[in-house]
Amino acid sequence: MVSVLVDNIGELVTNDAQHGDGAPLGLLRDAALMVEGDRVAWVGERRFAPAADTHVDVAGAAVIPGFVDSHAHLVFAGDRAQEFAARMEGRAYSAGGIQTTVAATRASSDEMLAGNVARLVAEMQRQGTTTVEIKSGYGLTVSDEARSLAVAAQFTDETTYLGAHVVAPEYADDPAAYIDLVTGPMLDAVRPYARWIDVFCERGAFDADQARAILAAGAAAGLHARIHANQLGHGPGIGVACEIGAASADHCTFTTPDDLDNLAQSGVVATLLPGVEFSTRSPYPDARAMIAAGVTVALATDCNPGSCYTSSMPLCVALAVREMRMAPAEALWSATAGGAKALRREDIGRLEVGLRADFSVLAAPSYVHLAYRPGVPLMHAVYRGGQPIA
Repeated sequence: MVSVLVDNIGELVTNDAQHGDGAPLGLLRDAALMVEGDRVAWVGERRFAPAADTHVDVAGAAVIPGFVDSHAHLVFAGDRAQEFAARMEGRAYSAGGIQTTVAATRASSDEMLAGNVARLVAEMQRQGTTTVEIKSGYGLTVSDEARSLAVAAQFTDETTYLGAHVVAPEYADDPAAYIDLVTGPMLDAVRPYARWIDVFCERGAFDADQARAILAAGAAAGLHARIHANQLGHGPGIGVACEIGAASADHCTFTTPDDLDNLAQSGVVATLLPGVEFSTRSPYPDARAMIAAGVTVALATDCNPGSCYTSSMPLCVALAVREMRMAPAEALWSATAGGAKALRREDIGRLEVGLRADFSVLAAPSYVHLAYRPGVPLMHAVYRGGQPIA
C-alpha cells in the first residue's frame, strides 16, 4: 500500500480534542498527515513524521477535514430564478413553489437528472465537500421518487427518501390518500436506494401526526429518520424529532427554550442551513442559544432550486460566523464533524488515524480565512479517500 506524507502544514484541523489546542478543532501547527490507501495513517508534528513513499509539500498552508454536507436536494430539473427575484422584491417564501420543480422534474429524463446532480456534486467538491447527503422529493409519484433516489445513489451512500416533501398535486384534495401512498407503494419502491427518510413537518406540508406516521413507516422499513423542522415558524417538528430519536432536525429557525432542552437531552443534531435565511431574507437561527444549551450543531447547504440555490459550504461557514454569531472554530467544526454526527458517521468529519482521508488544502494559512475572505475560492486541493478530486 502506497503511503503519502502531506507535509509542511502550517495549521492542521483534526477535530480531535486529543490533539494540539484541543476542543473543538484539535489544532496542530507545523504539522504533517500521512495517508495509506484511503485512510489516515498518521497525524502529528512534522518533525516526528514517519517516512513515506510519496511526499506532498503544502508550503505552510492550512489543511481541514472535508466538509460533510448533510442536507441537500440535488435531484431536480428546472429553474426558479424568477421566484428568487420576486422574493427579493418583497414576496414571502412559502412551501408552495416546490410544485414548480415537481413539474419540471417529472418531465425530465434520468440522464438529464443525473447530469444536473453530477454538475452540482462537482461544484461542491471544488469547494471542499467530500460527503453529501442527497434527497428525493421533487417527483412525488412512485416511479419518480424511485428514479430520483436511483440517480442520487450514483453519487452518494447518504440518500434520503423525501416523498413527504409536500402533498403531490394530484392529491391536493385527499392528503390522507397521499400519505398512504408515501408509506405504502412509494416506500416499497424506494427502499433499495434509500438510507434515510425525511418529512417536511411545516404548515403547508405535513403536521405532527402525519410526520410521525410517515417516519414510523420508514423505520419499519429499515430507514433512519431525519426531519425538516421549525423553518417557517414555531411548530412541532423539533418535538417529533426528539420524541422518535431522529438523527437530525434540520432548519430549527424558530425555537423555544423547551425545544433546545429537548435537542440537548435527546442528542438530536440541529442542522442549521444559513444559506436559506440568506436566500429568503428570513430570521437566522439562534446558534448561540443552541450552543449554550448544549445542542450539537451541524451546518449544511440545503442546496435546492427554490429556497437556497448554493452548493458552497464555505459560504455557509461565513454566514454562520457573520449572521449567527458562531466563532470561526465552531462553524468549521459544525460543517465537518457536526455534519458527520448528523449522518451518524464515525469515519468522516475528523482527521484521525483509521478514518477516511477526506481533507482540503486551503490557499490560506488558517481556517479562519473561510469566514475572513467570504466568496473567495480558497480550496487549493481537495482529497477524498486519499485521492485528489478537485
